[in-house]
Amino acid sequence: MIGVGLIGTGFMGKCHALAWTSVRTVFSDVEPVRLVHLAEANAGLARQRAGEFGFEKASGDWRAVIEDPAVDIISVTTPNQFHPEMAIAALEAGKHVWCEKPMAPSFVDAEAMLAAAGRSGKAAVLGYNYIQSPAIRHIRTLLDEGAIGAVNHLRVEMDEDFMADPETPFGWKHEAASGYGALDDFAVHPLSLVKALFGRVASVMCDMARPYADRAVAGGGRRAVETYDVASSLIHLDNGVSGALLVNRSAWGRKGRIAVQIFGSKGSILFDQERFNEFQLYVTSDRATEQGYRTILAAPVHKPYDRFIPAPGHGLGFNDLKTIECRELIRRIRGESANLIEFDEGLEIERTVHAMARSFEEKRWVDVR
Repeated sequence: MIGVGLIGTGFMGKCHALAWTSVRTVFSDVEPVRLVHLAEANAGLARQRAGEFGFEKASGDWRAVIEDPAVDIISVTTPNQFHPEMAIAALEAGKHVWCEKPMAPSFVDAEAMLAAAGRSGKAAVLGYNYIQSPAIRHIRTLLDEGAIGAVNHLRVEMDEDFMADPETPFGWKHEAASGYGALDDFAVHPLSLVKALFGRVASVMCDMARPYADRAVAGGGRRAVETYDVASSLIHLDNGVSGALLVNRSAWGRKGRIAVQIFGSKGSILFDQERFNEFQLYVTSDRATEQGYRTILAAPVHKPYDRFIPAPGHGLGFNDLKTIECRELIRRIRGESANLIEFDEGLEIERTVHAMARSFEEKRWVDVR
């Protein structure tokens, strides 16, 4: 039985709890899971969340979760700047780690996380659940089969509007301590898809922008925004493909959009996260009289959709991807091959993000080394 510890119970903390609760129900090939110990910023909230999520114990000190001998793996779902200390402490205590993205605001801290993972010999993976989408997995199969020929151009966009309102108060994501802004808060997700579908980014040219210079502060007054809500990058991949990556967390009307456009010598593929259970395929092998984009609906033939729903067209959701990721993590702990972004690949994504930031600062193309 796998003993689970959870640090942080916000949006992603609840998402992890749902995944741990449902993984054995969906995937009968995994070991039983025991929800052992949960931590929050204070003991009262921790007790409340433990009752809601089904954890046996609660603490206002995250170190208590790491020190608990009944805990085998730690889900780290706190704000970005706390990831390094918590993940490293968990690994040094001999626990497996499932840490939400990004690794850390600082590249040095991300390197330290990878070094700790190497010393521990434990599984250390990052929460890049979008690569688990049955549609994305099948797109990878189509690319491997050459369905659209040789890929020559890629465009990826990620947009949401939770910071589009200029009257949204100043929050921790506006602080420099949280990172660059949309670049490492958002762009890491599209970069995980690029990594899963194509491999390494070789060079970048980036621009960033602040739609709003300051935000209201609770109690009165305003505070200067220290991060960038918009980032736009040109990219070249190791395999020679050119591309563009655009992210915006102040985009009115966009709720959870990750749009991927892949253009090849014999067709193209389009995917939009807001239409999560479908993608569009265009192939030049169709007769000219019928050429056009066809919509492919997710179905049981697109594994592991079938483990959730036995009928096509009904649709999976965001939390289902976390359950798939949880199953892949358990396979990794067992020493099996798994479809995950581990700390070494996560560091490559962090390296790309920091290269983009350096490109913005220096106003030039930067190699990702």
